[in-house]
Amino acid sequence: MKSYETILPAGSHWSLRMRRGSALRLTDLDGGVNASLLMYNPENLLERYNAPDTLKCQHTFRLTAGHCLYSDMGRIFCGIEQDSFGWHESVCGSSNAQQIAAQFGARDYQQARNGWHQNGYDSFLVELAKYGLGKRDMAACVNFFSRVTAGNDGELQLQQQGKKGAQVTLRFAMDTLVILHTCPHPLSAATSYPQQRLGIVLDGHPAPLPAICLQREENQRGLRNNQLYYLTAQC
Repeated sequence: MKSYETILPAGSHWSLRMRRGSALRLTDLDGGVNASLLMYNPENLLERYNAPDTLKCQHTFRLTAGHCLYSDMGRIFCGIEQDSFGWHESVCGSSNAQQIAAQFGARDYQQARNGWHQNGYDSFLVELAKYGLGKRDMAACVNFFSRVTAGNDGELQLQQQGKKGAQVTLRFAMDTLVILHTCPHPLSAATSYPQQRLGIVLDGHPAPLPAICLQREENQRGLRNNQLYYLTAQC
């Protein structure tokens, strides 16, 4: 099977292993979705997504087409091949149980079934546990379809949350364990628990990182680190 499609409801979590060269396309189906994502090296789970290195080595605060997402070993997990939203953030992290209860009311699965109010932090923990990972393995995530800006006083503000039909495509440069959830953004000002769905398409047809992701010298060096990693792994 070379492709797969599914829909992730709001307040849900999922995980999958992406192969080197494959692509993952995320779509805001209803307008207003938040898709939070973590990445790990499935062959060495100590290697995981590094938000500070991703931002500082590309001299950016936002992520969009042409940017690469780095591991803490200086390797590239994936590049943003296509992006119709234009702004994704990697500084705010995930919502937690206390925040969600205060904002939307406490509602657990035993009480409300699929209408419960899940939070991002616990969603990540559920998926991480499937691979023997836990709290100490949590890292800063990427929040796709979330435009966050900083005011003159340094306060972060969620300026835009999603857009109906917006898409972002990630092209993977190494095998990657992807952990994903669709819980509310921690800066969301919504008064009712969001219900927006996330469309997911996996494309298994292998392709290299596109040229748009290799215009920066930093990303060219990162890709060489990937090439060295796979070369030595085959020796």
